[in-house]
Amino acid sequence: MSLRKSTHALACSLLLSALACTSAPPPAPSDPAVAQASTPAAGSAPAETAGSESPAKAPGHPIEKAAHGKHDGKDVELYTLKNANGLVLKVTTYGAIITELHVPDKSGKLADVVLGFEKLDAYVKGSPYFGATVGRVANRIRDAKFKLDGKDYKLAANNAPHHLHGGNKGWDKVVWTAELRESADGPAIALTYVSRDGEEGYPGTVTAKTTYTLTNKNELRVEMEAVTDKPTLVNMAHHSYWNLAGHASGPITDHELTLFADKYTPGDPMVPTGAIKPVKGTPFDFTVAKVIGKDLQAAGGKPIGYDHNWVVNGDPAAMRPVARLRDPKSGRVLSIDADQPGVQFYSGNFLDGTAEGKGAKYAKYTGLCLETQKFPNSINVPAWKDAVVLKPGQTYKHTMVHRFTTE
Repeated sequence: MSLRKSTHALACSLLLSALACTSAPPPAPSDPAVAQASTPAAGSAPAETAGSESPAKAPGHPIEKAAHGKHDGKDVELYTLKNANGLVLKVTTYGAIITELHVPDKSGKLADVVLGFEKLDAYVKGSPYFGATVGRVANRIRDAKFKLDGKDYKLAANNAPHHLHGGNKGWDKVVWTAELRESADGPAIALTYVSRDGEEGYPGTVTAKTTYTLTNKNELRVEMEAVTDKPTLVNMAHHSYWNLAGHASGPITDHELTLFADKYTPGDPMVPTGAIKPVKGTPFDFTVAKVIGKDLQAAGGKPIGYDHNWVVNGDPAAMRPVARLRDPKSGRVLSIDADQPGVQFYSGNFLDGTAEGKGAKYAKYTGLCLETQKFPNSINVPAWKDAVVLKPGQTYKHTMVHRFTTE
């Protein structure tokens, strides 16, 4: 993916594009027609190219924009956001993916704390959802099927026999459109995608939006929302893999994790059955800060490790503490608040060293995910199913705040 263009022509083109983003209002999530105008056609063959051309800077924004190749016949862009304290966030319009996030350690030294790739083609060829917005439904749906309003739906069994993260071509594998946002808190970018009726087997045309804000309080704010034109399922999640010591620093088993959750939803083995059990006395108890490696083997699984949903304490629709992660070596601390009922803690069990990005080989346990969400397989559990059904006139909303500090 190395198609080069004239530097001068590209700089002019990108500058005009950036100016247009600055002045044009973002498409409303309730108006699929607006967002669809610049959404890639589904099903067209991918054609990847890459470029590291000189970026164009958007006037008035600490955001830079650069070409990042092509997919499905659409240009893919890479945006770089910087806050007032020097933190750096990179986001690509392919999959609404966070490719880099540089935050300081206790001595002020910046490091990239998310796993990812430099090149678009690496994401296209096969990524374990590094940094992506996943949907239409995150996590697993048992036996890749569900019933809605009396009708049976069959989905792709891409995690056989189950359906995972939206299917064969979920929202992590499509090109989103980007708009820069004015924000008093810090630089922000809103990404929009229109998922057509029938895409990956789901009913209804859904217009989804993910907004990333890199605040001047050293927070990464992730705001997800969606609307639909007919009843459907929506359960979006953000899927960054964290390593607070730096993405290339090895296992996260010495990180200390606290989950503000007294209960979890066990599966058989991976898909929740509808049961809710207390974590006390089990390897799933993170109510007090615990080194991740301490009970890793006892968590079981094939491969061994954590890949479970916890029930976050408190009002399931209110912003509240979800997790606290600390790397004792660097002193970096990540605190997460969100407004969802559950959080999936995944310890990177399926990483096997075949994924290589940004100069590192990502082996088992070299990154972890903390995905706030509705409970997995909710649609097939009578007590949970209403949580993931979105109807016309409603707006799905999901907010996460990742706060970075040191100690």
